[in-house]
Amino acid sequence: MLRSTSPLLSLFAFLLCWGAALVSAVSTSGNRLLAVFDEVGEKENYSKFLGDLEGRGFQITYETPKSESLVLFHLGERAYDHVIFFPIKTKGLGPNLTPQILVNFLNAKGNILHTLSSETTTPNTLVSLLAELDITLPTERTGLVVDHFSYDTLSAAETHDVLVLPPPVPVRSDISPLFSTGAPKDALLAFPHGVGAVLGPREHLTPILRAPKTAYSYNPKEQADVLDVADLFAAGQQLSLVTAFQAINSARFVLLGSAEMLQDKWFVTEIAAPGGKSVKTFNREFAKRVSAWAFQESGVLRVNWIEHHLNEVAAVNESNPHIYRVKNDVTYTISLSEYAYDKWTSFSLPANDVLQLEFSMLSPFHRLPLTLDETHSTPEASAYTVSFKLPDQHGIFNFKVNYKRPFFTNVEEKNTVSVRHMAHDEWPRSFVISGAWPWIAGIGATVSGWVVFVALWMYSAPTDKKVGSKKIN
Repeated sequence: MLRSTSPLLSLFAFLLCWGAALVSAVSTSGNRLLAVFDEVGEKENYSKFLGDLEGRGFQITYETPKSESLVLFHLGERAYDHVIFFPIKTKGLGPNLTPQILVNFLNAKGNILHTLSSETTTPNTLVSLLAELDITLPTERTGLVVDHFSYDTLSAAETHDVLVLPPPVPVRSDISPLFSTGAPKDALLAFPHGVGAVLGPREHLTPILRAPKTAYSYNPKEQADVLDVADLFAAGQQLSLVTAFQAINSARFVLLGSAEMLQDKWFVTEIAAPGGKSVKTFNREFAKRVSAWAFQESGVLRVNWIEHHLNEVAAVNESNPHIYRVKNDVTYTISLSEYAYDKWTSFSLPANDVLQLEFSMLSPFHRLPLTLDETHSTPEASAYTVSFKLPDQHGIFNFKVNYKRPFFTNVEEKNTVSVRHMAHDEWPRSFVISGAWPWIAGIGATVSGWVVFVALWMYSAPTDKKVGSKKIN
């Protein structure tokens, strides 16, 4: 009896562990989260934000830079999957959080969310890390963004240092609206006592939230009655209030210019723009979306499978062969899924965006758009396909999909195949090729002329000698 129930118990234990793994696997890169505060007691100001993270399955460890047990690596492996830095007053973060260690953490596919505050000077370690990422802060490592036209009339009627902004929308139609989808039309963000950054031309940087055109950043410690333009760090949309950085290995870094955005107070309070009605802030939902992107809960793409094969009648259409022939008709299909918080869903291209296939040797011979293949698509995955004719060139070629877009993890897939020349018995007969007809006609005329000449030569009798010719003695 015991022997008969053992398989059932094993199956039950397996299903239980599998279910627990599904519940805990919120982020595609892990759920170990380190939160670094100046003092651990400050976490009470962010209880709702941290509670939301725990509710999504993250295991949060709270530390300070002074903690001797704080390490990002253990035995060469990441000790944490994600790190949040809240405003820290010390100039340095100690030997366990040097700029090089933080860069190594990103290189190891760890993710970092770094928050700023105009009331706290940014540590030199984090300033050096930002410089590595081509992000520039004011020289004094702090600053204050104000706007005399887009401010909260309820909490900053005099200082104008609490910006009121709509949820960010993509600057281009081919960028996914991850941070504004489903937001109410009257939704507003509160950006209190924030710091703006200036971004370099690095292609891995993307601003999530820009400052309004009427905003500017200056040093409040040197405030005067009249501000000189030369004293401004930056103004208008030069200022990035929330910045996203995604490395080549798809590790993510987010710079949030206002840590107070994440505090409990700004999750529940009401704000009002000049001349507008008061509404509850959109900060809680925005914080969820920004942290979800930073910790790879959203915007993560996965390649499920790739298939290429011959697309010819009466041919053996083997899946993913290693060799083709020039001028073959082939079909290429790739299946993609997108991770959305706790499950994989089908990936839909943003409007006006194109997923392309390159068939290349040293340079592309074909660059073709892939279209949705509904036959092979499911609710969990989308299949994109294209059919084309191989070039009349033999050699080593690559099927390559290189899809790199803001807010999506990089997709770079390459399948190498050989393309051979035509075999001697695969060429079409000359009488099928219209260009050969003049040559065939010439050969036929030559042969016919030769046959006629030979016939005439053979069957023509020689002429008789002249009659009555005299013989001369």
